Amino acid sequence: MTTAQHRIGSGFDARSTADEVLQGIDLSGRLAIVTGGYSGIGLETTRSLARAGAHVVVPARRLDTAQEALKGIDGVEVGELDLGDLESVRGFAERFLATGRAADIVINSAGIMACPETRVGPGWEAQFATNHLGHYALVNRLWPAIAAGRGRVVSVSSGGHRASGIRWDDVQFERGYDKWQAYGQAKTANVLFAVHLDRLAQDAGVRAFALHPGGILTPLQRHLPKEEMVAAGWIDDEGNALLDFKTPEQGAATQVWAATSPQLAGMGGVYCEDCDIAESTSEQGMGPGVRAHAVDPEQAARLWTLSARLTGVDAFAG
Repeated sequence: MTTAQHRIGSGFDARSTADEVLQGIDLSGRLAIVTGGYSGIGLETTRSLARAGAHVVVPARRLDTAQEALKGIDGVEVGELDLGDLESVRGFAERFLATGRAADIVINSAGIMACPETRVGPGWEAQFATNHLGHYALVNRLWPAIAAGRGRVVSVSSGGHRASGIRWDDVQFERGYDKWQAYGQAKTANVLFAVHLDRLAQDAGVRAFALHPGGILTPLQRHLPKEEMVAAGWIDDEGNALLDFKTPEQGAATQVWAATSPQLAGMGGVYCEDCDIAESTSEQGMGPGVRAHAVDPEQAARLWTLSARLTGVDAFAG
């Protein structure tokens, strides 16, 4: 079933918080896996899901940092995972599968943005490898648990997807690196991943969504010099925000809504923003809506094939 890329009038908006969209939703007995669930909007996602009764598994590259950040939140466990290392992804998935538990919700919230040129694994560009390929491999390796949960997979993208489609002739930026184009490509990949996963997984009762959480000042900006954020008009010379940024609680809302809302029952494969399905747009710049290149099913299938070849894993092959 194809879901239209149009607003449904959810009743929520850009100022809604994760706790507000979860009002009346009981997640007792449900298990959620939240990558990046110990920092920024990921931490607020973990808090809200746990308050609603879910048991939350937080994969983390920095175990001590994660355990400290999550201290005092009931119903949370931490597992070791480095999304830039496919052996680490395999190890985490194997350990989780060995517990025999189902994964009712998977939220791929971890990510890096506009970092200096960095290579991981066999020389892959770090933003594409971490934001997309690591999550692609994780979901495919966890597929038995996800299928058992018959729930939702949520891919956290960004309005930054507008900066670049998939650069099919140079995916790894081997012919010149641009940190914002690399980020844009990775965020487009996050959307295309959800589009094709939804097509493959819906017969098993699993649906997938992608989303833009909104503009939020979090540790995601750690690679950006202060001077660059001042020049962009994000902050002033003293570090005070100049734009109407969301709070982390508001930034977590759309991914929590996509993961749990009964309003999305029977839907999937769409890009959401501000706690609703987004509209398609051809407008330039970083405004609202999703560009056609990010939700194109042929591009999504092509990216899936490439990702399977690069990672050596495809739960749906054959």
